[in-house]
Amino acid sequence: MTDANDTPNPESGSVDTQLLEILVCPLTKTSLDYDAKRQELISRAAGLAYPIRDGIPIMLPEEARKLDDA
Repeated sequence: MTDANDTPNPESGSVDTQLLEILVCPLTKTSLDYDAKRQELISRAAGLAYPIRDGIPIMLPEEARKLDDA
């Protein structure tokens, strides 16, 4: 029997922490900040927030939200 705690559950909004450690912004190649509340990966250098849908980061600039200056 498989332990359910060993696998990330996309439906719960969790993202694999090892994946987050290796992902970088596709435009700037800089590290990303994880916003668990909004389910986004933030690239401060590019001023973009990449969405996470069903536990999968969508690393396409055309899918990213522009960050507010506020």
